[in-house]
Amino acid sequence: MESTLLEPTLYVVKAIAILDNDGNRILAKYYDNTFGSVKEQKAFERNLYNKTHRANAEIIMLDGLTCVYRSSVDLFFYVMGSSNENGLILASVMNCLFESISHILKKNVEKRNLLDNLDIVILALDEICDGGIVLESDPISVVQRVALKPDDIPLGEQTVAQVLQSAREQLKWSLLR
Repeated sequence: MESTLLEPTLYVVKAIAILDNDGNRILAKYYDNTFGSVKEQKAFERNLYNKTHRANAEIIMLDGLTCVYRSSVDLFFYVMGSSNENGLILASVMNCLFESISHILKKNVEKRNLLDNLDIVILALDEICDGGIVLESDPISVVQRVALKPDDIPLGEQTVAQVLQSAREQLKWSLLR
């Protein structure tokens, strides 16, 4: 019996998805062509939701993917990797995702609050994983990166609108003195 060793790779995560309590997509990022079309992605998400929404486990093998999941109030969070991927790494990504979102939403992790802060949640997701490569697993670092105040951003990295807004604020305060 010959065992083949797989080459190590940085591409750990195949997809990250956030679904509501009806199984509808709120946010999903697929990092490879496992599912070629949006229709196939949504069919997989529906199947995944149907298998996990009543379960008390944290990990499932489905359609050749290892899926780590977690639920909170009316949201379901999923991190997916290949069938031979290390479940602990996927769980670490899941923990970072959930804790980062929890910090961003001030411990109020529910659909309405997530939708109100979707722009920051997407930024956090991009800080955690890019193209399937895990970039960060510390939720505090992720939150610090996405929650920059305009005053904290160096002038060279600010947009023109941010610079003008900052100048208006400074002029207003200098006139009020």
